[in-house]
Amino acid sequence: MRTGNEQGLQGWKGSMVALLAGALLPLAFAPFYWYPLAVLSLVLLFFSWLEASPKQAAWRGWLFGFGMFGVGVSWVYVAIHVFGQSGMILATLLTGLFVAFLACYLALLGWFIKKLSPSCSSFIDLILLLPVAWVGFELFKGWFLSGFPWLELGVSQIEGPLAGFIPVIGVIGASWLVAVTAGLMIHSWRQKQWLWLLPVVLLWGSGEALKQVDWTQPVGTTVKTTLIQGNVPQQIKWDPEQLANTLALYQVTSEVHWDSDLIVWPENAIPAFYHQLRDFYLEPLQRQARDHQTDILLGLPVQDGRDGEYFNSMMVLGKQQGFYHKQHLVPFGDYVPFEWLRGLIAFFNLPMSAFAAGPAGQPLLTAAGQPVGISICYEDVFSTEVLQTLPEATLLINATNNAWYGDSFAPHQHLQISRSRALETGRPLVRATTNGISAFVDFKGQIQSQTPQFEQAVLTETIQPRHGETPYVSWQQWPIWGGSVFMLLLWAYYRRKKSD
Repeated sequence: MRTGNEQGLQGWKGSMVALLAGALLPLAFAPFYWYPLAVLSLVLLFFSWLEASPKQAAWRGWLFGFGMFGVGVSWVYVAIHVFGQSGMILATLLTGLFVAFLACYLALLGWFIKKLSPSCSSFIDLILLLPVAWVGFELFKGWFLSGFPWLELGVSQIEGPLAGFIPVIGVIGASWLVAVTAGLMIHSWRQKQWLWLLPVVLLWGSGEALKQVDWTQPVGTTVKTTLIQGNVPQQIKWDPEQLANTLALYQVTSEVHWDSDLIVWPENAIPAFYHQLRDFYLEPLQRQARDHQTDILLGLPVQDGRDGEYFNSMMVLGKQQGFYHKQHLVPFGDYVPFEWLRGLIAFFNLPMSAFAAGPAGQPLLTAAGQPVGISICYEDVFSTEVLQTLPEATLLINATNNAWYGDSFAPHQHLQISRSRALETGRPLVRATTNGISAFVDFKGQIQSQTPQFEQAVLTETIQPRHGETPYVSWQQWPIWGGSVFMLLLWAYYRRKKSD
C-alpha cells in the first residue's frame, strides 16, 4: 500500500498547487528578486506530477504555465490596451490567448514526462529526467515561432549564489541547476533522508565561490559614456509635429556632454528616416561630434532606396560612420506576421510596424575606439545572438524602447535579462532606453547606476572595456546539449536496469 507521500497530490489539490506554483514563479524575477521562489515553484510543480496520470500532468502543467505567464507577462495587456488602442475586453482576450498558448508548452511537457515515466517519482526521475525536461522546455520556448525566452529561471538567480555559474554554463545552465536543486529537495523530503540536502549546499556554495572569479580582463583606456533618456511619450513619438522638439531635445542635451567619449541615444530616438535628416541634421551633428572627439550612437529607422524596405537601426556618428540593422524582430511590434491582420484592430496597425530584418553577420561597429556588441531592444533576450559579437566586442550596448509597457513588470524584467548578458560574457553593459530603465551594468552583472522611469534623464559613468572569454563564451551551449544527452542516456540505462 502506498503512503500519502508516495501518492503525491491527488485531485483538485494537485491542480491548485500547480496553478499557485506558476503564479508564484514570477516573484523570483525583477522587480521582486525573491530568487529562492524559483526553486520552491519547481518543487511544487514536480510534486504535483508525482503519481499523476499523463492527462492530469498535462492539465497541471497547463495550469502552472497559465499562472506563470499570466502573472509574468501580464505587461502584454498594457501594450495592447493602452498603446494598441484596443478595448479592455479585446485586450484581455488577446492577452489570455497568448498566455494560454504559452501554457500549452508545459502541458505537453507534463504529458511527455509521464509517458516516459508513469510514476516520475524515483531518484533518477527527480535529478535526471525532470531537470533535463525543464531545460528542454526553455530551449524550445526560446526557439519556436521565432522564440520567446522570457522568464528563464537562470535569469532570476542573478542576485543569488547560482549566479556564479552563469559565466560558466549560461542562464540555461543555471536553470538546470535550479531544477536539480528542486529534485534533490523533493527526494530528501520524501525519503526523510536529509543527507540528500548536502549536494544542494555544495552546489550553492560552489556558486558563491565562483562569483569571486574574474573571467575577463580590462583592456585599453576607460570610456566616459553618457546615456540620454528622452522620455518622449509613446503616444506622440511618431507624430510629425513632435519631430522638431525631439531632434532639439537630443541635440541640445548631447551638446552639454561633449566631454564624454561616447553618447548613447535609445532605440528609434529619432522618429524619422536617415535619408530625411542626413543633410540638415545628422551631418552637422557628426561634424560637431568629430570636432569634440566624441562618438554618438543613436537609434533611427533606415530605408533602403532600392526596394523601399526599412530597418530598425543604430548608427554611429563621430570619427567614423556606420550602421547596425536589427536582425531579430519582434512579432506585432517590429512587424506583423500576417499582413491580412492589418486593419482588423488598431494593435495590428501600429506606427512603423513593417521593419525588415537586418542581414546576419554584420561587422561590429566601433565607438569611442572600442568594438561594441550592439543589440536593439528584444535582441538581448537571446543569449546565443549576443554571443555572436564575442569575443571581439569589449563592451555591450543595448538600446531599447520599453515605453510600450508602461508601469509594468516588463522594464524591470528586461533590465534583469540584460544584466544576465553582461554576466554571461564578462563585459560591461551600456543600456539606453526611451523612458527607463537606462543603466550602466558592470561585467559582473551588477548595476552601477540607473535612471528613474518616466523622466527625462542623463546618466554618465566611466566604464572599463574588457576582453577575454568566459567559459560560456568559449563553449557556448554545447555543455548544456551534451550534458542533457548524457543525463538522458544515464536515466534510460538505470531505468532499464531497474526493470530487468
